[in-house]
Amino acid sequence: MLYNEPMLTPVLATKLFIPPPRASLVLRPRLIARLDAGLAAGRRLSLISAPAGFGKTTLVASWLANVERRTQNVEQTSSDSADPVLRSTFYALRSAWLSLDAGDGDLARFLAYLVAALQTLVPTIGTGVAGLLQSPQLPPIEVLLTALLNDLAALPDRVILVLDDYHTLDAPAVDEALAFLVEHLPPQLHLVLVTREDPPLPLARLRARDQLTELRAADLRFTPAEAAAFLTQVMGLSLAADDIAALETRTEGWVAGLQLAALSMQGRDDIAGFIQSFAGSHRFVLDYLVEEVLGRQPEAIRSFLLHTALLDRLCAPLCNAVVGRDDGNAMLEALERRNLFLIPLDDQCQWYRYHHLFAEVLQAHLMQAQPDQVASLHQRASVWYEQHGLRPDAIRHALAAKDVGRAAGLIELAGPAIDDRSIQPALWLGWVEALPEALVRARPVLSAWYAYALLGRGDLEAAAARFADAERWLDQTGVQLATPSAEMVVGDQEHLRSLPAIIAVGRAYIAQALGNLPDTLRYAHQALELAPEQALFRRAQAAMLLGMTHWASGNLQAADRVFAEYTTRLGAAGNLPDAIAVLAEIRLTLGRLREAIGTVEQCLAFVMDQGEPLPLDTADLYRELSVLYLEQGNLAAAAHHLQRGKELGERAGLPILRYRLRIAQARLSAAQADPDGALALLEEAERLYIRSPLPDVCPIAAMKARIWLAQGRLSDAQAWARERNLSVDDMSSYLREFEQITLARLLIAQYRSSRTEGSLHTVMRLLDRLLQAAEAGGRMGSAIEILVLQALAYQAQGDITRALVPLERALSLAEPEGYVRIFVGEGRPMAVLLERVQTEGGTLRHYTAQLLAACSGEIAHPTAPSPQPSVLSPQPCAEPLSERELHVLRLLRSDLSGPEIARELVVSLSTLRTHTQHIYAKLGVNNRRAAVHRAAELGLL
Repeated sequence: MLYNEPMLTPVLATKLFIPPPRASLVLRPRLIARLDAGLAAGRRLSLISAPAGFGKTTLVASWLANVERRTQNVEQTSSDSADPVLRSTFYALRSAWLSLDAGDGDLARFLAYLVAALQTLVPTIGTGVAGLLQSPQLPPIEVLLTALLNDLAALPDRVILVLDDYHTLDAPAVDEALAFLVEHLPPQLHLVLVTREDPPLPLARLRARDQLTELRAADLRFTPAEAAAFLTQVMGLSLAADDIAALETRTEGWVAGLQLAALSMQGRDDIAGFIQSFAGSHRFVLDYLVEEVLGRQPEAIRSFLLHTALLDRLCAPLCNAVVGRDDGNAMLEALERRNLFLIPLDDQCQWYRYHHLFAEVLQAHLMQAQPDQVASLHQRASVWYEQHGLRPDAIRHALAAKDVGRAAGLIELAGPAIDDRSIQPALWLGWVEALPEALVRARPVLSAWYAYALLGRGDLEAAAARFADAERWLDQTGVQLATPSAEMVVGDQEHLRSLPAIIAVGRAYIAQALGNLPDTLRYAHQALELAPEQALFRRAQAAMLLGMTHWASGNLQAADRVFAEYTTRLGAAGNLPDAIAVLAEIRLTLGRLREAIGTVEQCLAFVMDQGEPLPLDTADLYRELSVLYLEQGNLAAAAHHLQRGKELGERAGLPILRYRLRIAQARLSAAQADPDGALALLEEAERLYIRSPLPDVCPIAAMKARIWLAQGRLSDAQAWARERNLSVDDMSSYLREFEQITLARLLIAQYRSSRTEGSLHTVMRLLDRLLQAAEAGGRMGSAIEILVLQALAYQAQGDITRALVPLERALSLAEPEGYVRIFVGEGRPMAVLLERVQTEGGTLRHYTAQLLAACSGEIAHPTAPSPQPSVLSPQPCAEPLSERELHVLRLLRSDLSGPEIARELVVSLSTLRTHTQHIYAKLGVNNRRAAVHRAAELGLL
C-alpha cells in the first residue's frame, strides 16, 4: 500500500478485493432486508458477529452487490419517478472493503490499510494520515483520527466500509481507535464489522441511540428453507426433505457445517446413515469434516491442498513451483468447481486465496502430517518469487523457512532500493532485524545498507555502528577492501567494489547532520576520490554534502555554485529534484526570488517530461514552489502547490519530506491569519523531525516565537529567548541568524509594550551587526528582512523620517524580485510606513501601491481568487472582520459544504468552526444563512 512496487499488488488485492457474491443474495433476502433497513435508518454501524463458518463474509459481499445494483438503478432513474426512500438510501452510495488478519494488529499498519481501502474510492483521502503514520514516533491517536474524520466528512458520496475478520486483531490500541471513529463517524460513512466475537466497542450506547444493526449467530443460521435451497441449488445434492431437515437440525443451520457435510456426502450411497451419524460440537465437527473432505479427495488434490496451504495467495505458476508439478491451473479450476474454499482475488481469476478457516486447518494438518516438508515448501516459494522479481515475498518465505543465509542474500540485494526509494526503509529494516546479528556483521555490504536504512529514520549513532561493522572488512587505509576472508560473505559483488565510497558518503552524512563540518569535508572529498566518474549518483551525494557545508557556514554563494554545478549531474543520475529544492532555498536567502521560482518550475517541467515520476520527485518541488509563491504574496498559488505537494509527499512516505511539508503548511496558515493552525502544524513538524544533513536554519522554536509575537503572547516569546539563552551580544553566525532576527523582533515588541529607555538602541546595535554579516555573505533575502525591522524599530520610537531610510533600501532590493510577504506580514505598522513612502513619491510608487493593495487584501494574481475587501476600510458592524474572516464569509455564501470550505482554505474543520463562530458573534447572528444575509446588508459581500 505504501510502496510503488508491483510485487505488492497481490497483497493489496487480498486486503481490498471485495469477494464476489455467491448464492446468499437469493437464499437470504431476510438478512439483506435487515442490512438495508439499517442503512436507510442512517445507523452508523452494522455488526455481523458469529462463530466461524456462518457465512458472514459471503452475506456482506452479496449485500454489497445488491446495494451496487440498486444504486445504479436509482442513479439511472429520474428524481421525479424514483421512490424517495430508495433514492435517499441508495443514491451516490459506494463500497470499500478491508480484509484483516493477525498481522494487522499494529495500529499504524491498521490505519494505513484503512486509508488504502478508502482510497480505492477517493485516491486523495487520508493522505495526511498516511504521512503521519510514517513518522519515527507515531503522533497522538486523536491527531491521526481527527485528520481522517475530517477527510471522511468531506466525502462527496456516501460510503459503506467493511472491516472483515476483525476478530483476528488482538490489539487494544486498534480497538480504542475504532471506538473513537465509531463515536465520531460523519453521516457519509456506514461501517460494517464482520467478526467472530464482539469487539470492545460501546455497543450498548449505540443500541440505545438506534445507531446499531446487529446480525448474530441466531440470525445467520440457515432456516430449513434456506438450508434446502443451499444444499440443492448451490451444492447440487438431491436430498429428501427429511434428510435436509435432519441435517439442518444436526448442524443448527451452521453454514460451514452444511457446506462441509455436503462435500463429504458427494459420492456417498448411504446419505441417511451419514446424516444420522453426523454430530458433535462445531470444533470437532470441523475437524471431522475436514478429515472427511481431505480423505475423500483424490490424492493429487489432497496433496495439492496441503502443499499450497502456506501460500497467502495462489496462482498457477507459483503452485507449480511449490508443489513440483505443471498442472497448477487445472488444479485451481478443479478446486473452484468443487467449492473447496477457493476465493478469487482478481477479475481475471489468476490469483486466489483459500478461505482463512480452511487454510488454517490445512496448515495444521500439514504441520502434523508432514512437518519435514514445511521448510522446503517455503524455500520453493521463495525461489519462485525471486525469479519473478517479487523480492519482498521471496524474503518473507526465506525467513519463514528459517533459511537465514538465503534471506540475508536477498535482503542485501534489496539494499540499493533504499537509495533509489523504491522500497521503504522501515520494511527493509524489519527484514534485516529478523536476521542473526553475527550473520549481518559478516556481510559488509549488508551492514552498509543497514546503516543507510537507519539514517533514513534519523538514528545516526546506530548507523555509525553499522558502518563500523562494514569497515572491519577494509584494509588499514580504510579506503580499500582487505584481502577476502573466509568469514566474509557477499551477495552483491557490484556494491562490494564501491563499498569504501558508500561508507565515505554515509560518514559525511552523519558528520554534517551532527554539525561536524571538518569531518563532513574530509569524508565527502574522500567519497569523490573513491567513486569513479561513472558513479554519478554517489558522486552527486558527496557533492551535495560539500554544498551543505557552505550553506551551514553562511557562504551561500559558494553553496549556490556547488549545487548549480551538480544539478546537471544529478539529472543524469535521475535525482535532479534533490538538489533543486535546496538550490531554490539558497537562492531565496540570497534574495534571488524570481530565479528561484524559475529554477523550480524548469525542473518540474523537466521531471514531468521524463514520464510518470515518483511522488517524491515532484512533491518537494511543489512544496518549494508554494514557499516561493508565498513570498510573492500569491496565497492562492501557494495553497494550490502545497496541496499538490502534500498529496504526493504523503504517498512518498519520506520522514524528512513530511517534516518540510508541515513547515510549509505552518507558514501558509500564518499568512492566512490562522496562527493557532500554524502552531499546531509546527508541533506536528517537531514530532516528525529527524536529524539530517540539511542545516536547521529556521528552528521550529523560533518560528513559534514569531507567531506568539504576532498573537501578542509576549511572555511566551520571552520564555523562548531565556530558554535559548539569547543575547544581543552573541557572536553572529548564519545558523543562528534566524533566532537573532527573532530576538530583534521580540525586543521591538517589548519596547512597544514598556517603552524602556535605551532598549531600541540595543535593538539597532543588534540589527546593524546582523545586516553587516548578511551583506558580507551576499544574503540579500536576510538583508531585506533586517532592513524592514530597522524601519519598524525607528517607527516604534516615533522617528518616521529615519524609518523611511532602511525601508526604501529594503524596497529597492525587494522590488526587482517581487517580494510581498516580507512586507505585508508586518501588518498595520508597515502599511502606515508604506503609505508615507507613497505620499512622498519616487521611483518605487508602483511597487509601494502594489504592497499597500496586498496589505488591504485587494491584490489579485492570475491564479488568485477574486479581490477581497480591505481589512483597513471601515465596516459598519460592532467589530471589524479580519481579512481571513472576510474570506471565510465569501465562501459561506457559496454552495460549498463546511468540509469543502475547510479544504479550500487548507485548514482543519475545527479551525473553520472557530472562524465561523467569530463571524457570527461579530455580525450578531447564529447561523450561516443569517450571516450571509447580514453581511450583504452591511455591504461586506
